[in-house]
Amino acid sequence: MKQFFKIFFATLLALIIFSVIGIFVLIGVISNAASEEKVIVGNNAVLVLDLSNNFKEQVEHSPFNFLKDGDNEPPSLYEMVRLIRHAKSDSAIKGIYILCDNNVNGYAASEELRKALLDFKTAKKFMIAYGETITQKGYYLGNVADKIYCHPQGGLDWSGFAVNLLFFKGTLDKLEIQPQIFYAGKFKSATEPLRETQMTEANRLQTAVWLGDLYSEFLNTAAAARKTDTAKLRSLAVNGTIQTAHDAFTNGLVDGLRYDDQLKKELLAKLKLGDRDRINFVTFGDYAKSADYKNYSGDGKIALIYADGDIVSGSGDEGQVGSDEFRNIIRKARLDEEVKAIVFRVNSPGGSALASDVIWREITLARKTKPVVVSMGDVAASGGYYISCNADSVFANANTITGSIGVFSIVLNYQSFLKNKLGITSDRVKTAPYADMGNGDRPLTETEKRFLQAGTDSIYATFKTRVSEGRKKDTAYVSSIAQGRVWTGARGLEAGLVDRIGTLQDAIDCAARMAKIKEYRLREYPEKKSLFERIMNNYKRSVKTKMIKEEIGESEYKTLQELKNIKQMIGTTQARMPFKIDLN
Repeated sequence: MKQFFKIFFATLLALIIFSVIGIFVLIGVISNAASEEKVIVGNNAVLVLDLSNNFKEQVEHSPFNFLKDGDNEPPSLYEMVRLIRHAKSDSAIKGIYILCDNNVNGYAASEELRKALLDFKTAKKFMIAYGETITQKGYYLGNVADKIYCHPQGGLDWSGFAVNLLFFKGTLDKLEIQPQIFYAGKFKSATEPLRETQMTEANRLQTAVWLGDLYSEFLNTAAAARKTDTAKLRSLAVNGTIQTAHDAFTNGLVDGLRYDDQLKKELLAKLKLGDRDRINFVTFGDYAKSADYKNYSGDGKIALIYADGDIVSGSGDEGQVGSDEFRNIIRKARLDEEVKAIVFRVNSPGGSALASDVIWREITLARKTKPVVVSMGDVAASGGYYISCNADSVFANANTITGSIGVFSIVLNYQSFLKNKLGITSDRVKTAPYADMGNGDRPLTETEKRFLQAGTDSIYATFKTRVSEGRKKDTAYVSSIAQGRVWTGARGLEAGLVDRIGTLQDAIDCAARMAKIKEYRLREYPEKKSLFERIMNNYKRSVKTKMIKEEIGESEYKTLQELKNIKQMIGTTQARMPFKIDLN
């Protein structure tokens, strides 16, 4: 009994201590959330644009930031654009310093930032870019500056663009796993890694075209910035001329080679400060806390809805577009009489065809009551295009990846793997011939294969009809530009998939014109979660992610995420992009 009371009181004491600590942490969280400090920028400020930050479509700041040394979550992409625009007329901001070593943002997102920076330059404020080793994507934004410098012992990547795809057919053959694949559209190459050992000619063609378009845009902007021609810039890559920082300088790609202290000395001179003075560097995160950049007013509201991530049925997790959640969000905006227009920001490679149709239906209903304008981000393809095609007007960036109008489904047959590799066999009793269709422990019959291919073809036909009606195009024409083919925004404009090349701000301005309102307030969706939800979600997500990464490592964790994406594709008809685009 004595031992029992000893354990009991020790446990009770631990609970009391834990509760007290928890209360103090909660008080800190609440006070942090309730009163975010106003940052004083001061005079002679230089904004620091660090391109190693990922500017997401929508940001929900962690309630635990007060435990860190500052807020590590950068502003969203649209917040960045608005902050740059605000800084243009802010007398306290003298210039922008771009850290362009590596740019982790997509090319369409970078295009929006680039346009904002070009507009900033019209204020005659300085802009300097610097990198020790500058990637091509970093250079795409960095070359907008008045001067771009490189570390003398660093370098500039000028190797051209490439896409590398991995194929798993050989692995599946060795494991005796048979992917039973059904697809519609000769360019619909999402299943190629499971059924081929290399690119099909159709996929090679479409990839060469869209990759060439992105590279041409890269060269055109570089040529304009460096006052040269694209042929010369292309030859530098073809001949492998740029191998060192000195090569980049002698060929006119950078304005000079500087060490950090030399660069800071130049900035001090521009600010008319002495060598011992401190430069007032301000991050965009801090600037967002000081600047009144969301200067919207008026009685009318525009709903700005971010559809960012894979499209899935149900509510979806963070980073997914759940059909139930977004159906309710769009319906809420549709029924709200104060909302005069809807801007639907789509940054999605697609996903479930059924979930896409659920969202498409709600967009169609909303369009009957108020203007609906789509703005495409880095990618709005396959299911991402499905939910976009019926808007009143569709905006894309020139570098947006879109189209991919096609569908597929996959049913894996594990029978040989289970029997020959693991010694597992199966048996069954059923009340109808197709009751166990698609279970995976036996191959599909020819009749079942016909069922699944017919279902895939039917969904593809529906997809094309949605596009035909939304874009007001003949079905035969839609068939000619569909077939699962991927397009850039610039070619999508030529093909009639989009209406205009423009940014999210351009789409919002268009929505305001269509609604005939000059002054408006933006209401962003999905709405911010409650403090309690944010605490619990951040805690569960961070603990789970941290534990997995510690066990298997960072690169293996990314592989695990890709495997999860593949798992989502099994067994349901998908309207999904064929691959993840990752270019330097």
